[in-house]
Amino acid sequence: MTAGKRTIAILGIAAAVAAPFEGLRQYAYYDPPGVLTVCYGHTKTVIKGRKYSIEECKALLTADMTEAVNYVERCAPGLPVHTAAALADAVFNLGPKVVCDTNASTLARLLKDGDVAGACNQLPRWSYAKVAGRSVQLPGLVKRREAERSMCLEGLKA
Repeated sequence: MTAGKRTIAILGIAAAVAAPFEGLRQYAYYDPPGVLTVCYGHTKTVIKGRKYSIEECKALLTADMTEAVNYVERCAPGLPVHTAAALADAVFNLGPKVVCDTNASTLARLLKDGDVAGACNQLPRWSYAKVAGRSVQLPGLVKRREAERSMCLEGLKA
């Protein structure tokens, strides 16, 4: 598989995971931690009060997820497609430190050390968010991290 086809495959799988967890909201809203968000979890360049078209939302998801896939490919190259897609969804939702920052993330350290299954099993630990100044486990994140973990491990069996 060429690099371009690989990226497209990872992107498609990761976006299919992200979209139902994020949901589609065409008007900006504040997520539970208080981040201004629109469409399928887009948090950059959000204009409060503006209605985004479905086409714009799909384009934002593609751009944001492409960035996440690129982080995974740079920080943990050569992973199986489904494993990379699961981690790309985590990067999309949490930021690149989950996969790339070995000082802040046990998952990233395990990836760097070649323990990919161990890294996959770290995903459930990332189900907390700051809400009103407190770290709170969010039910939606628990479900999302479990879906990512399952896909991440399934990719290792292929």
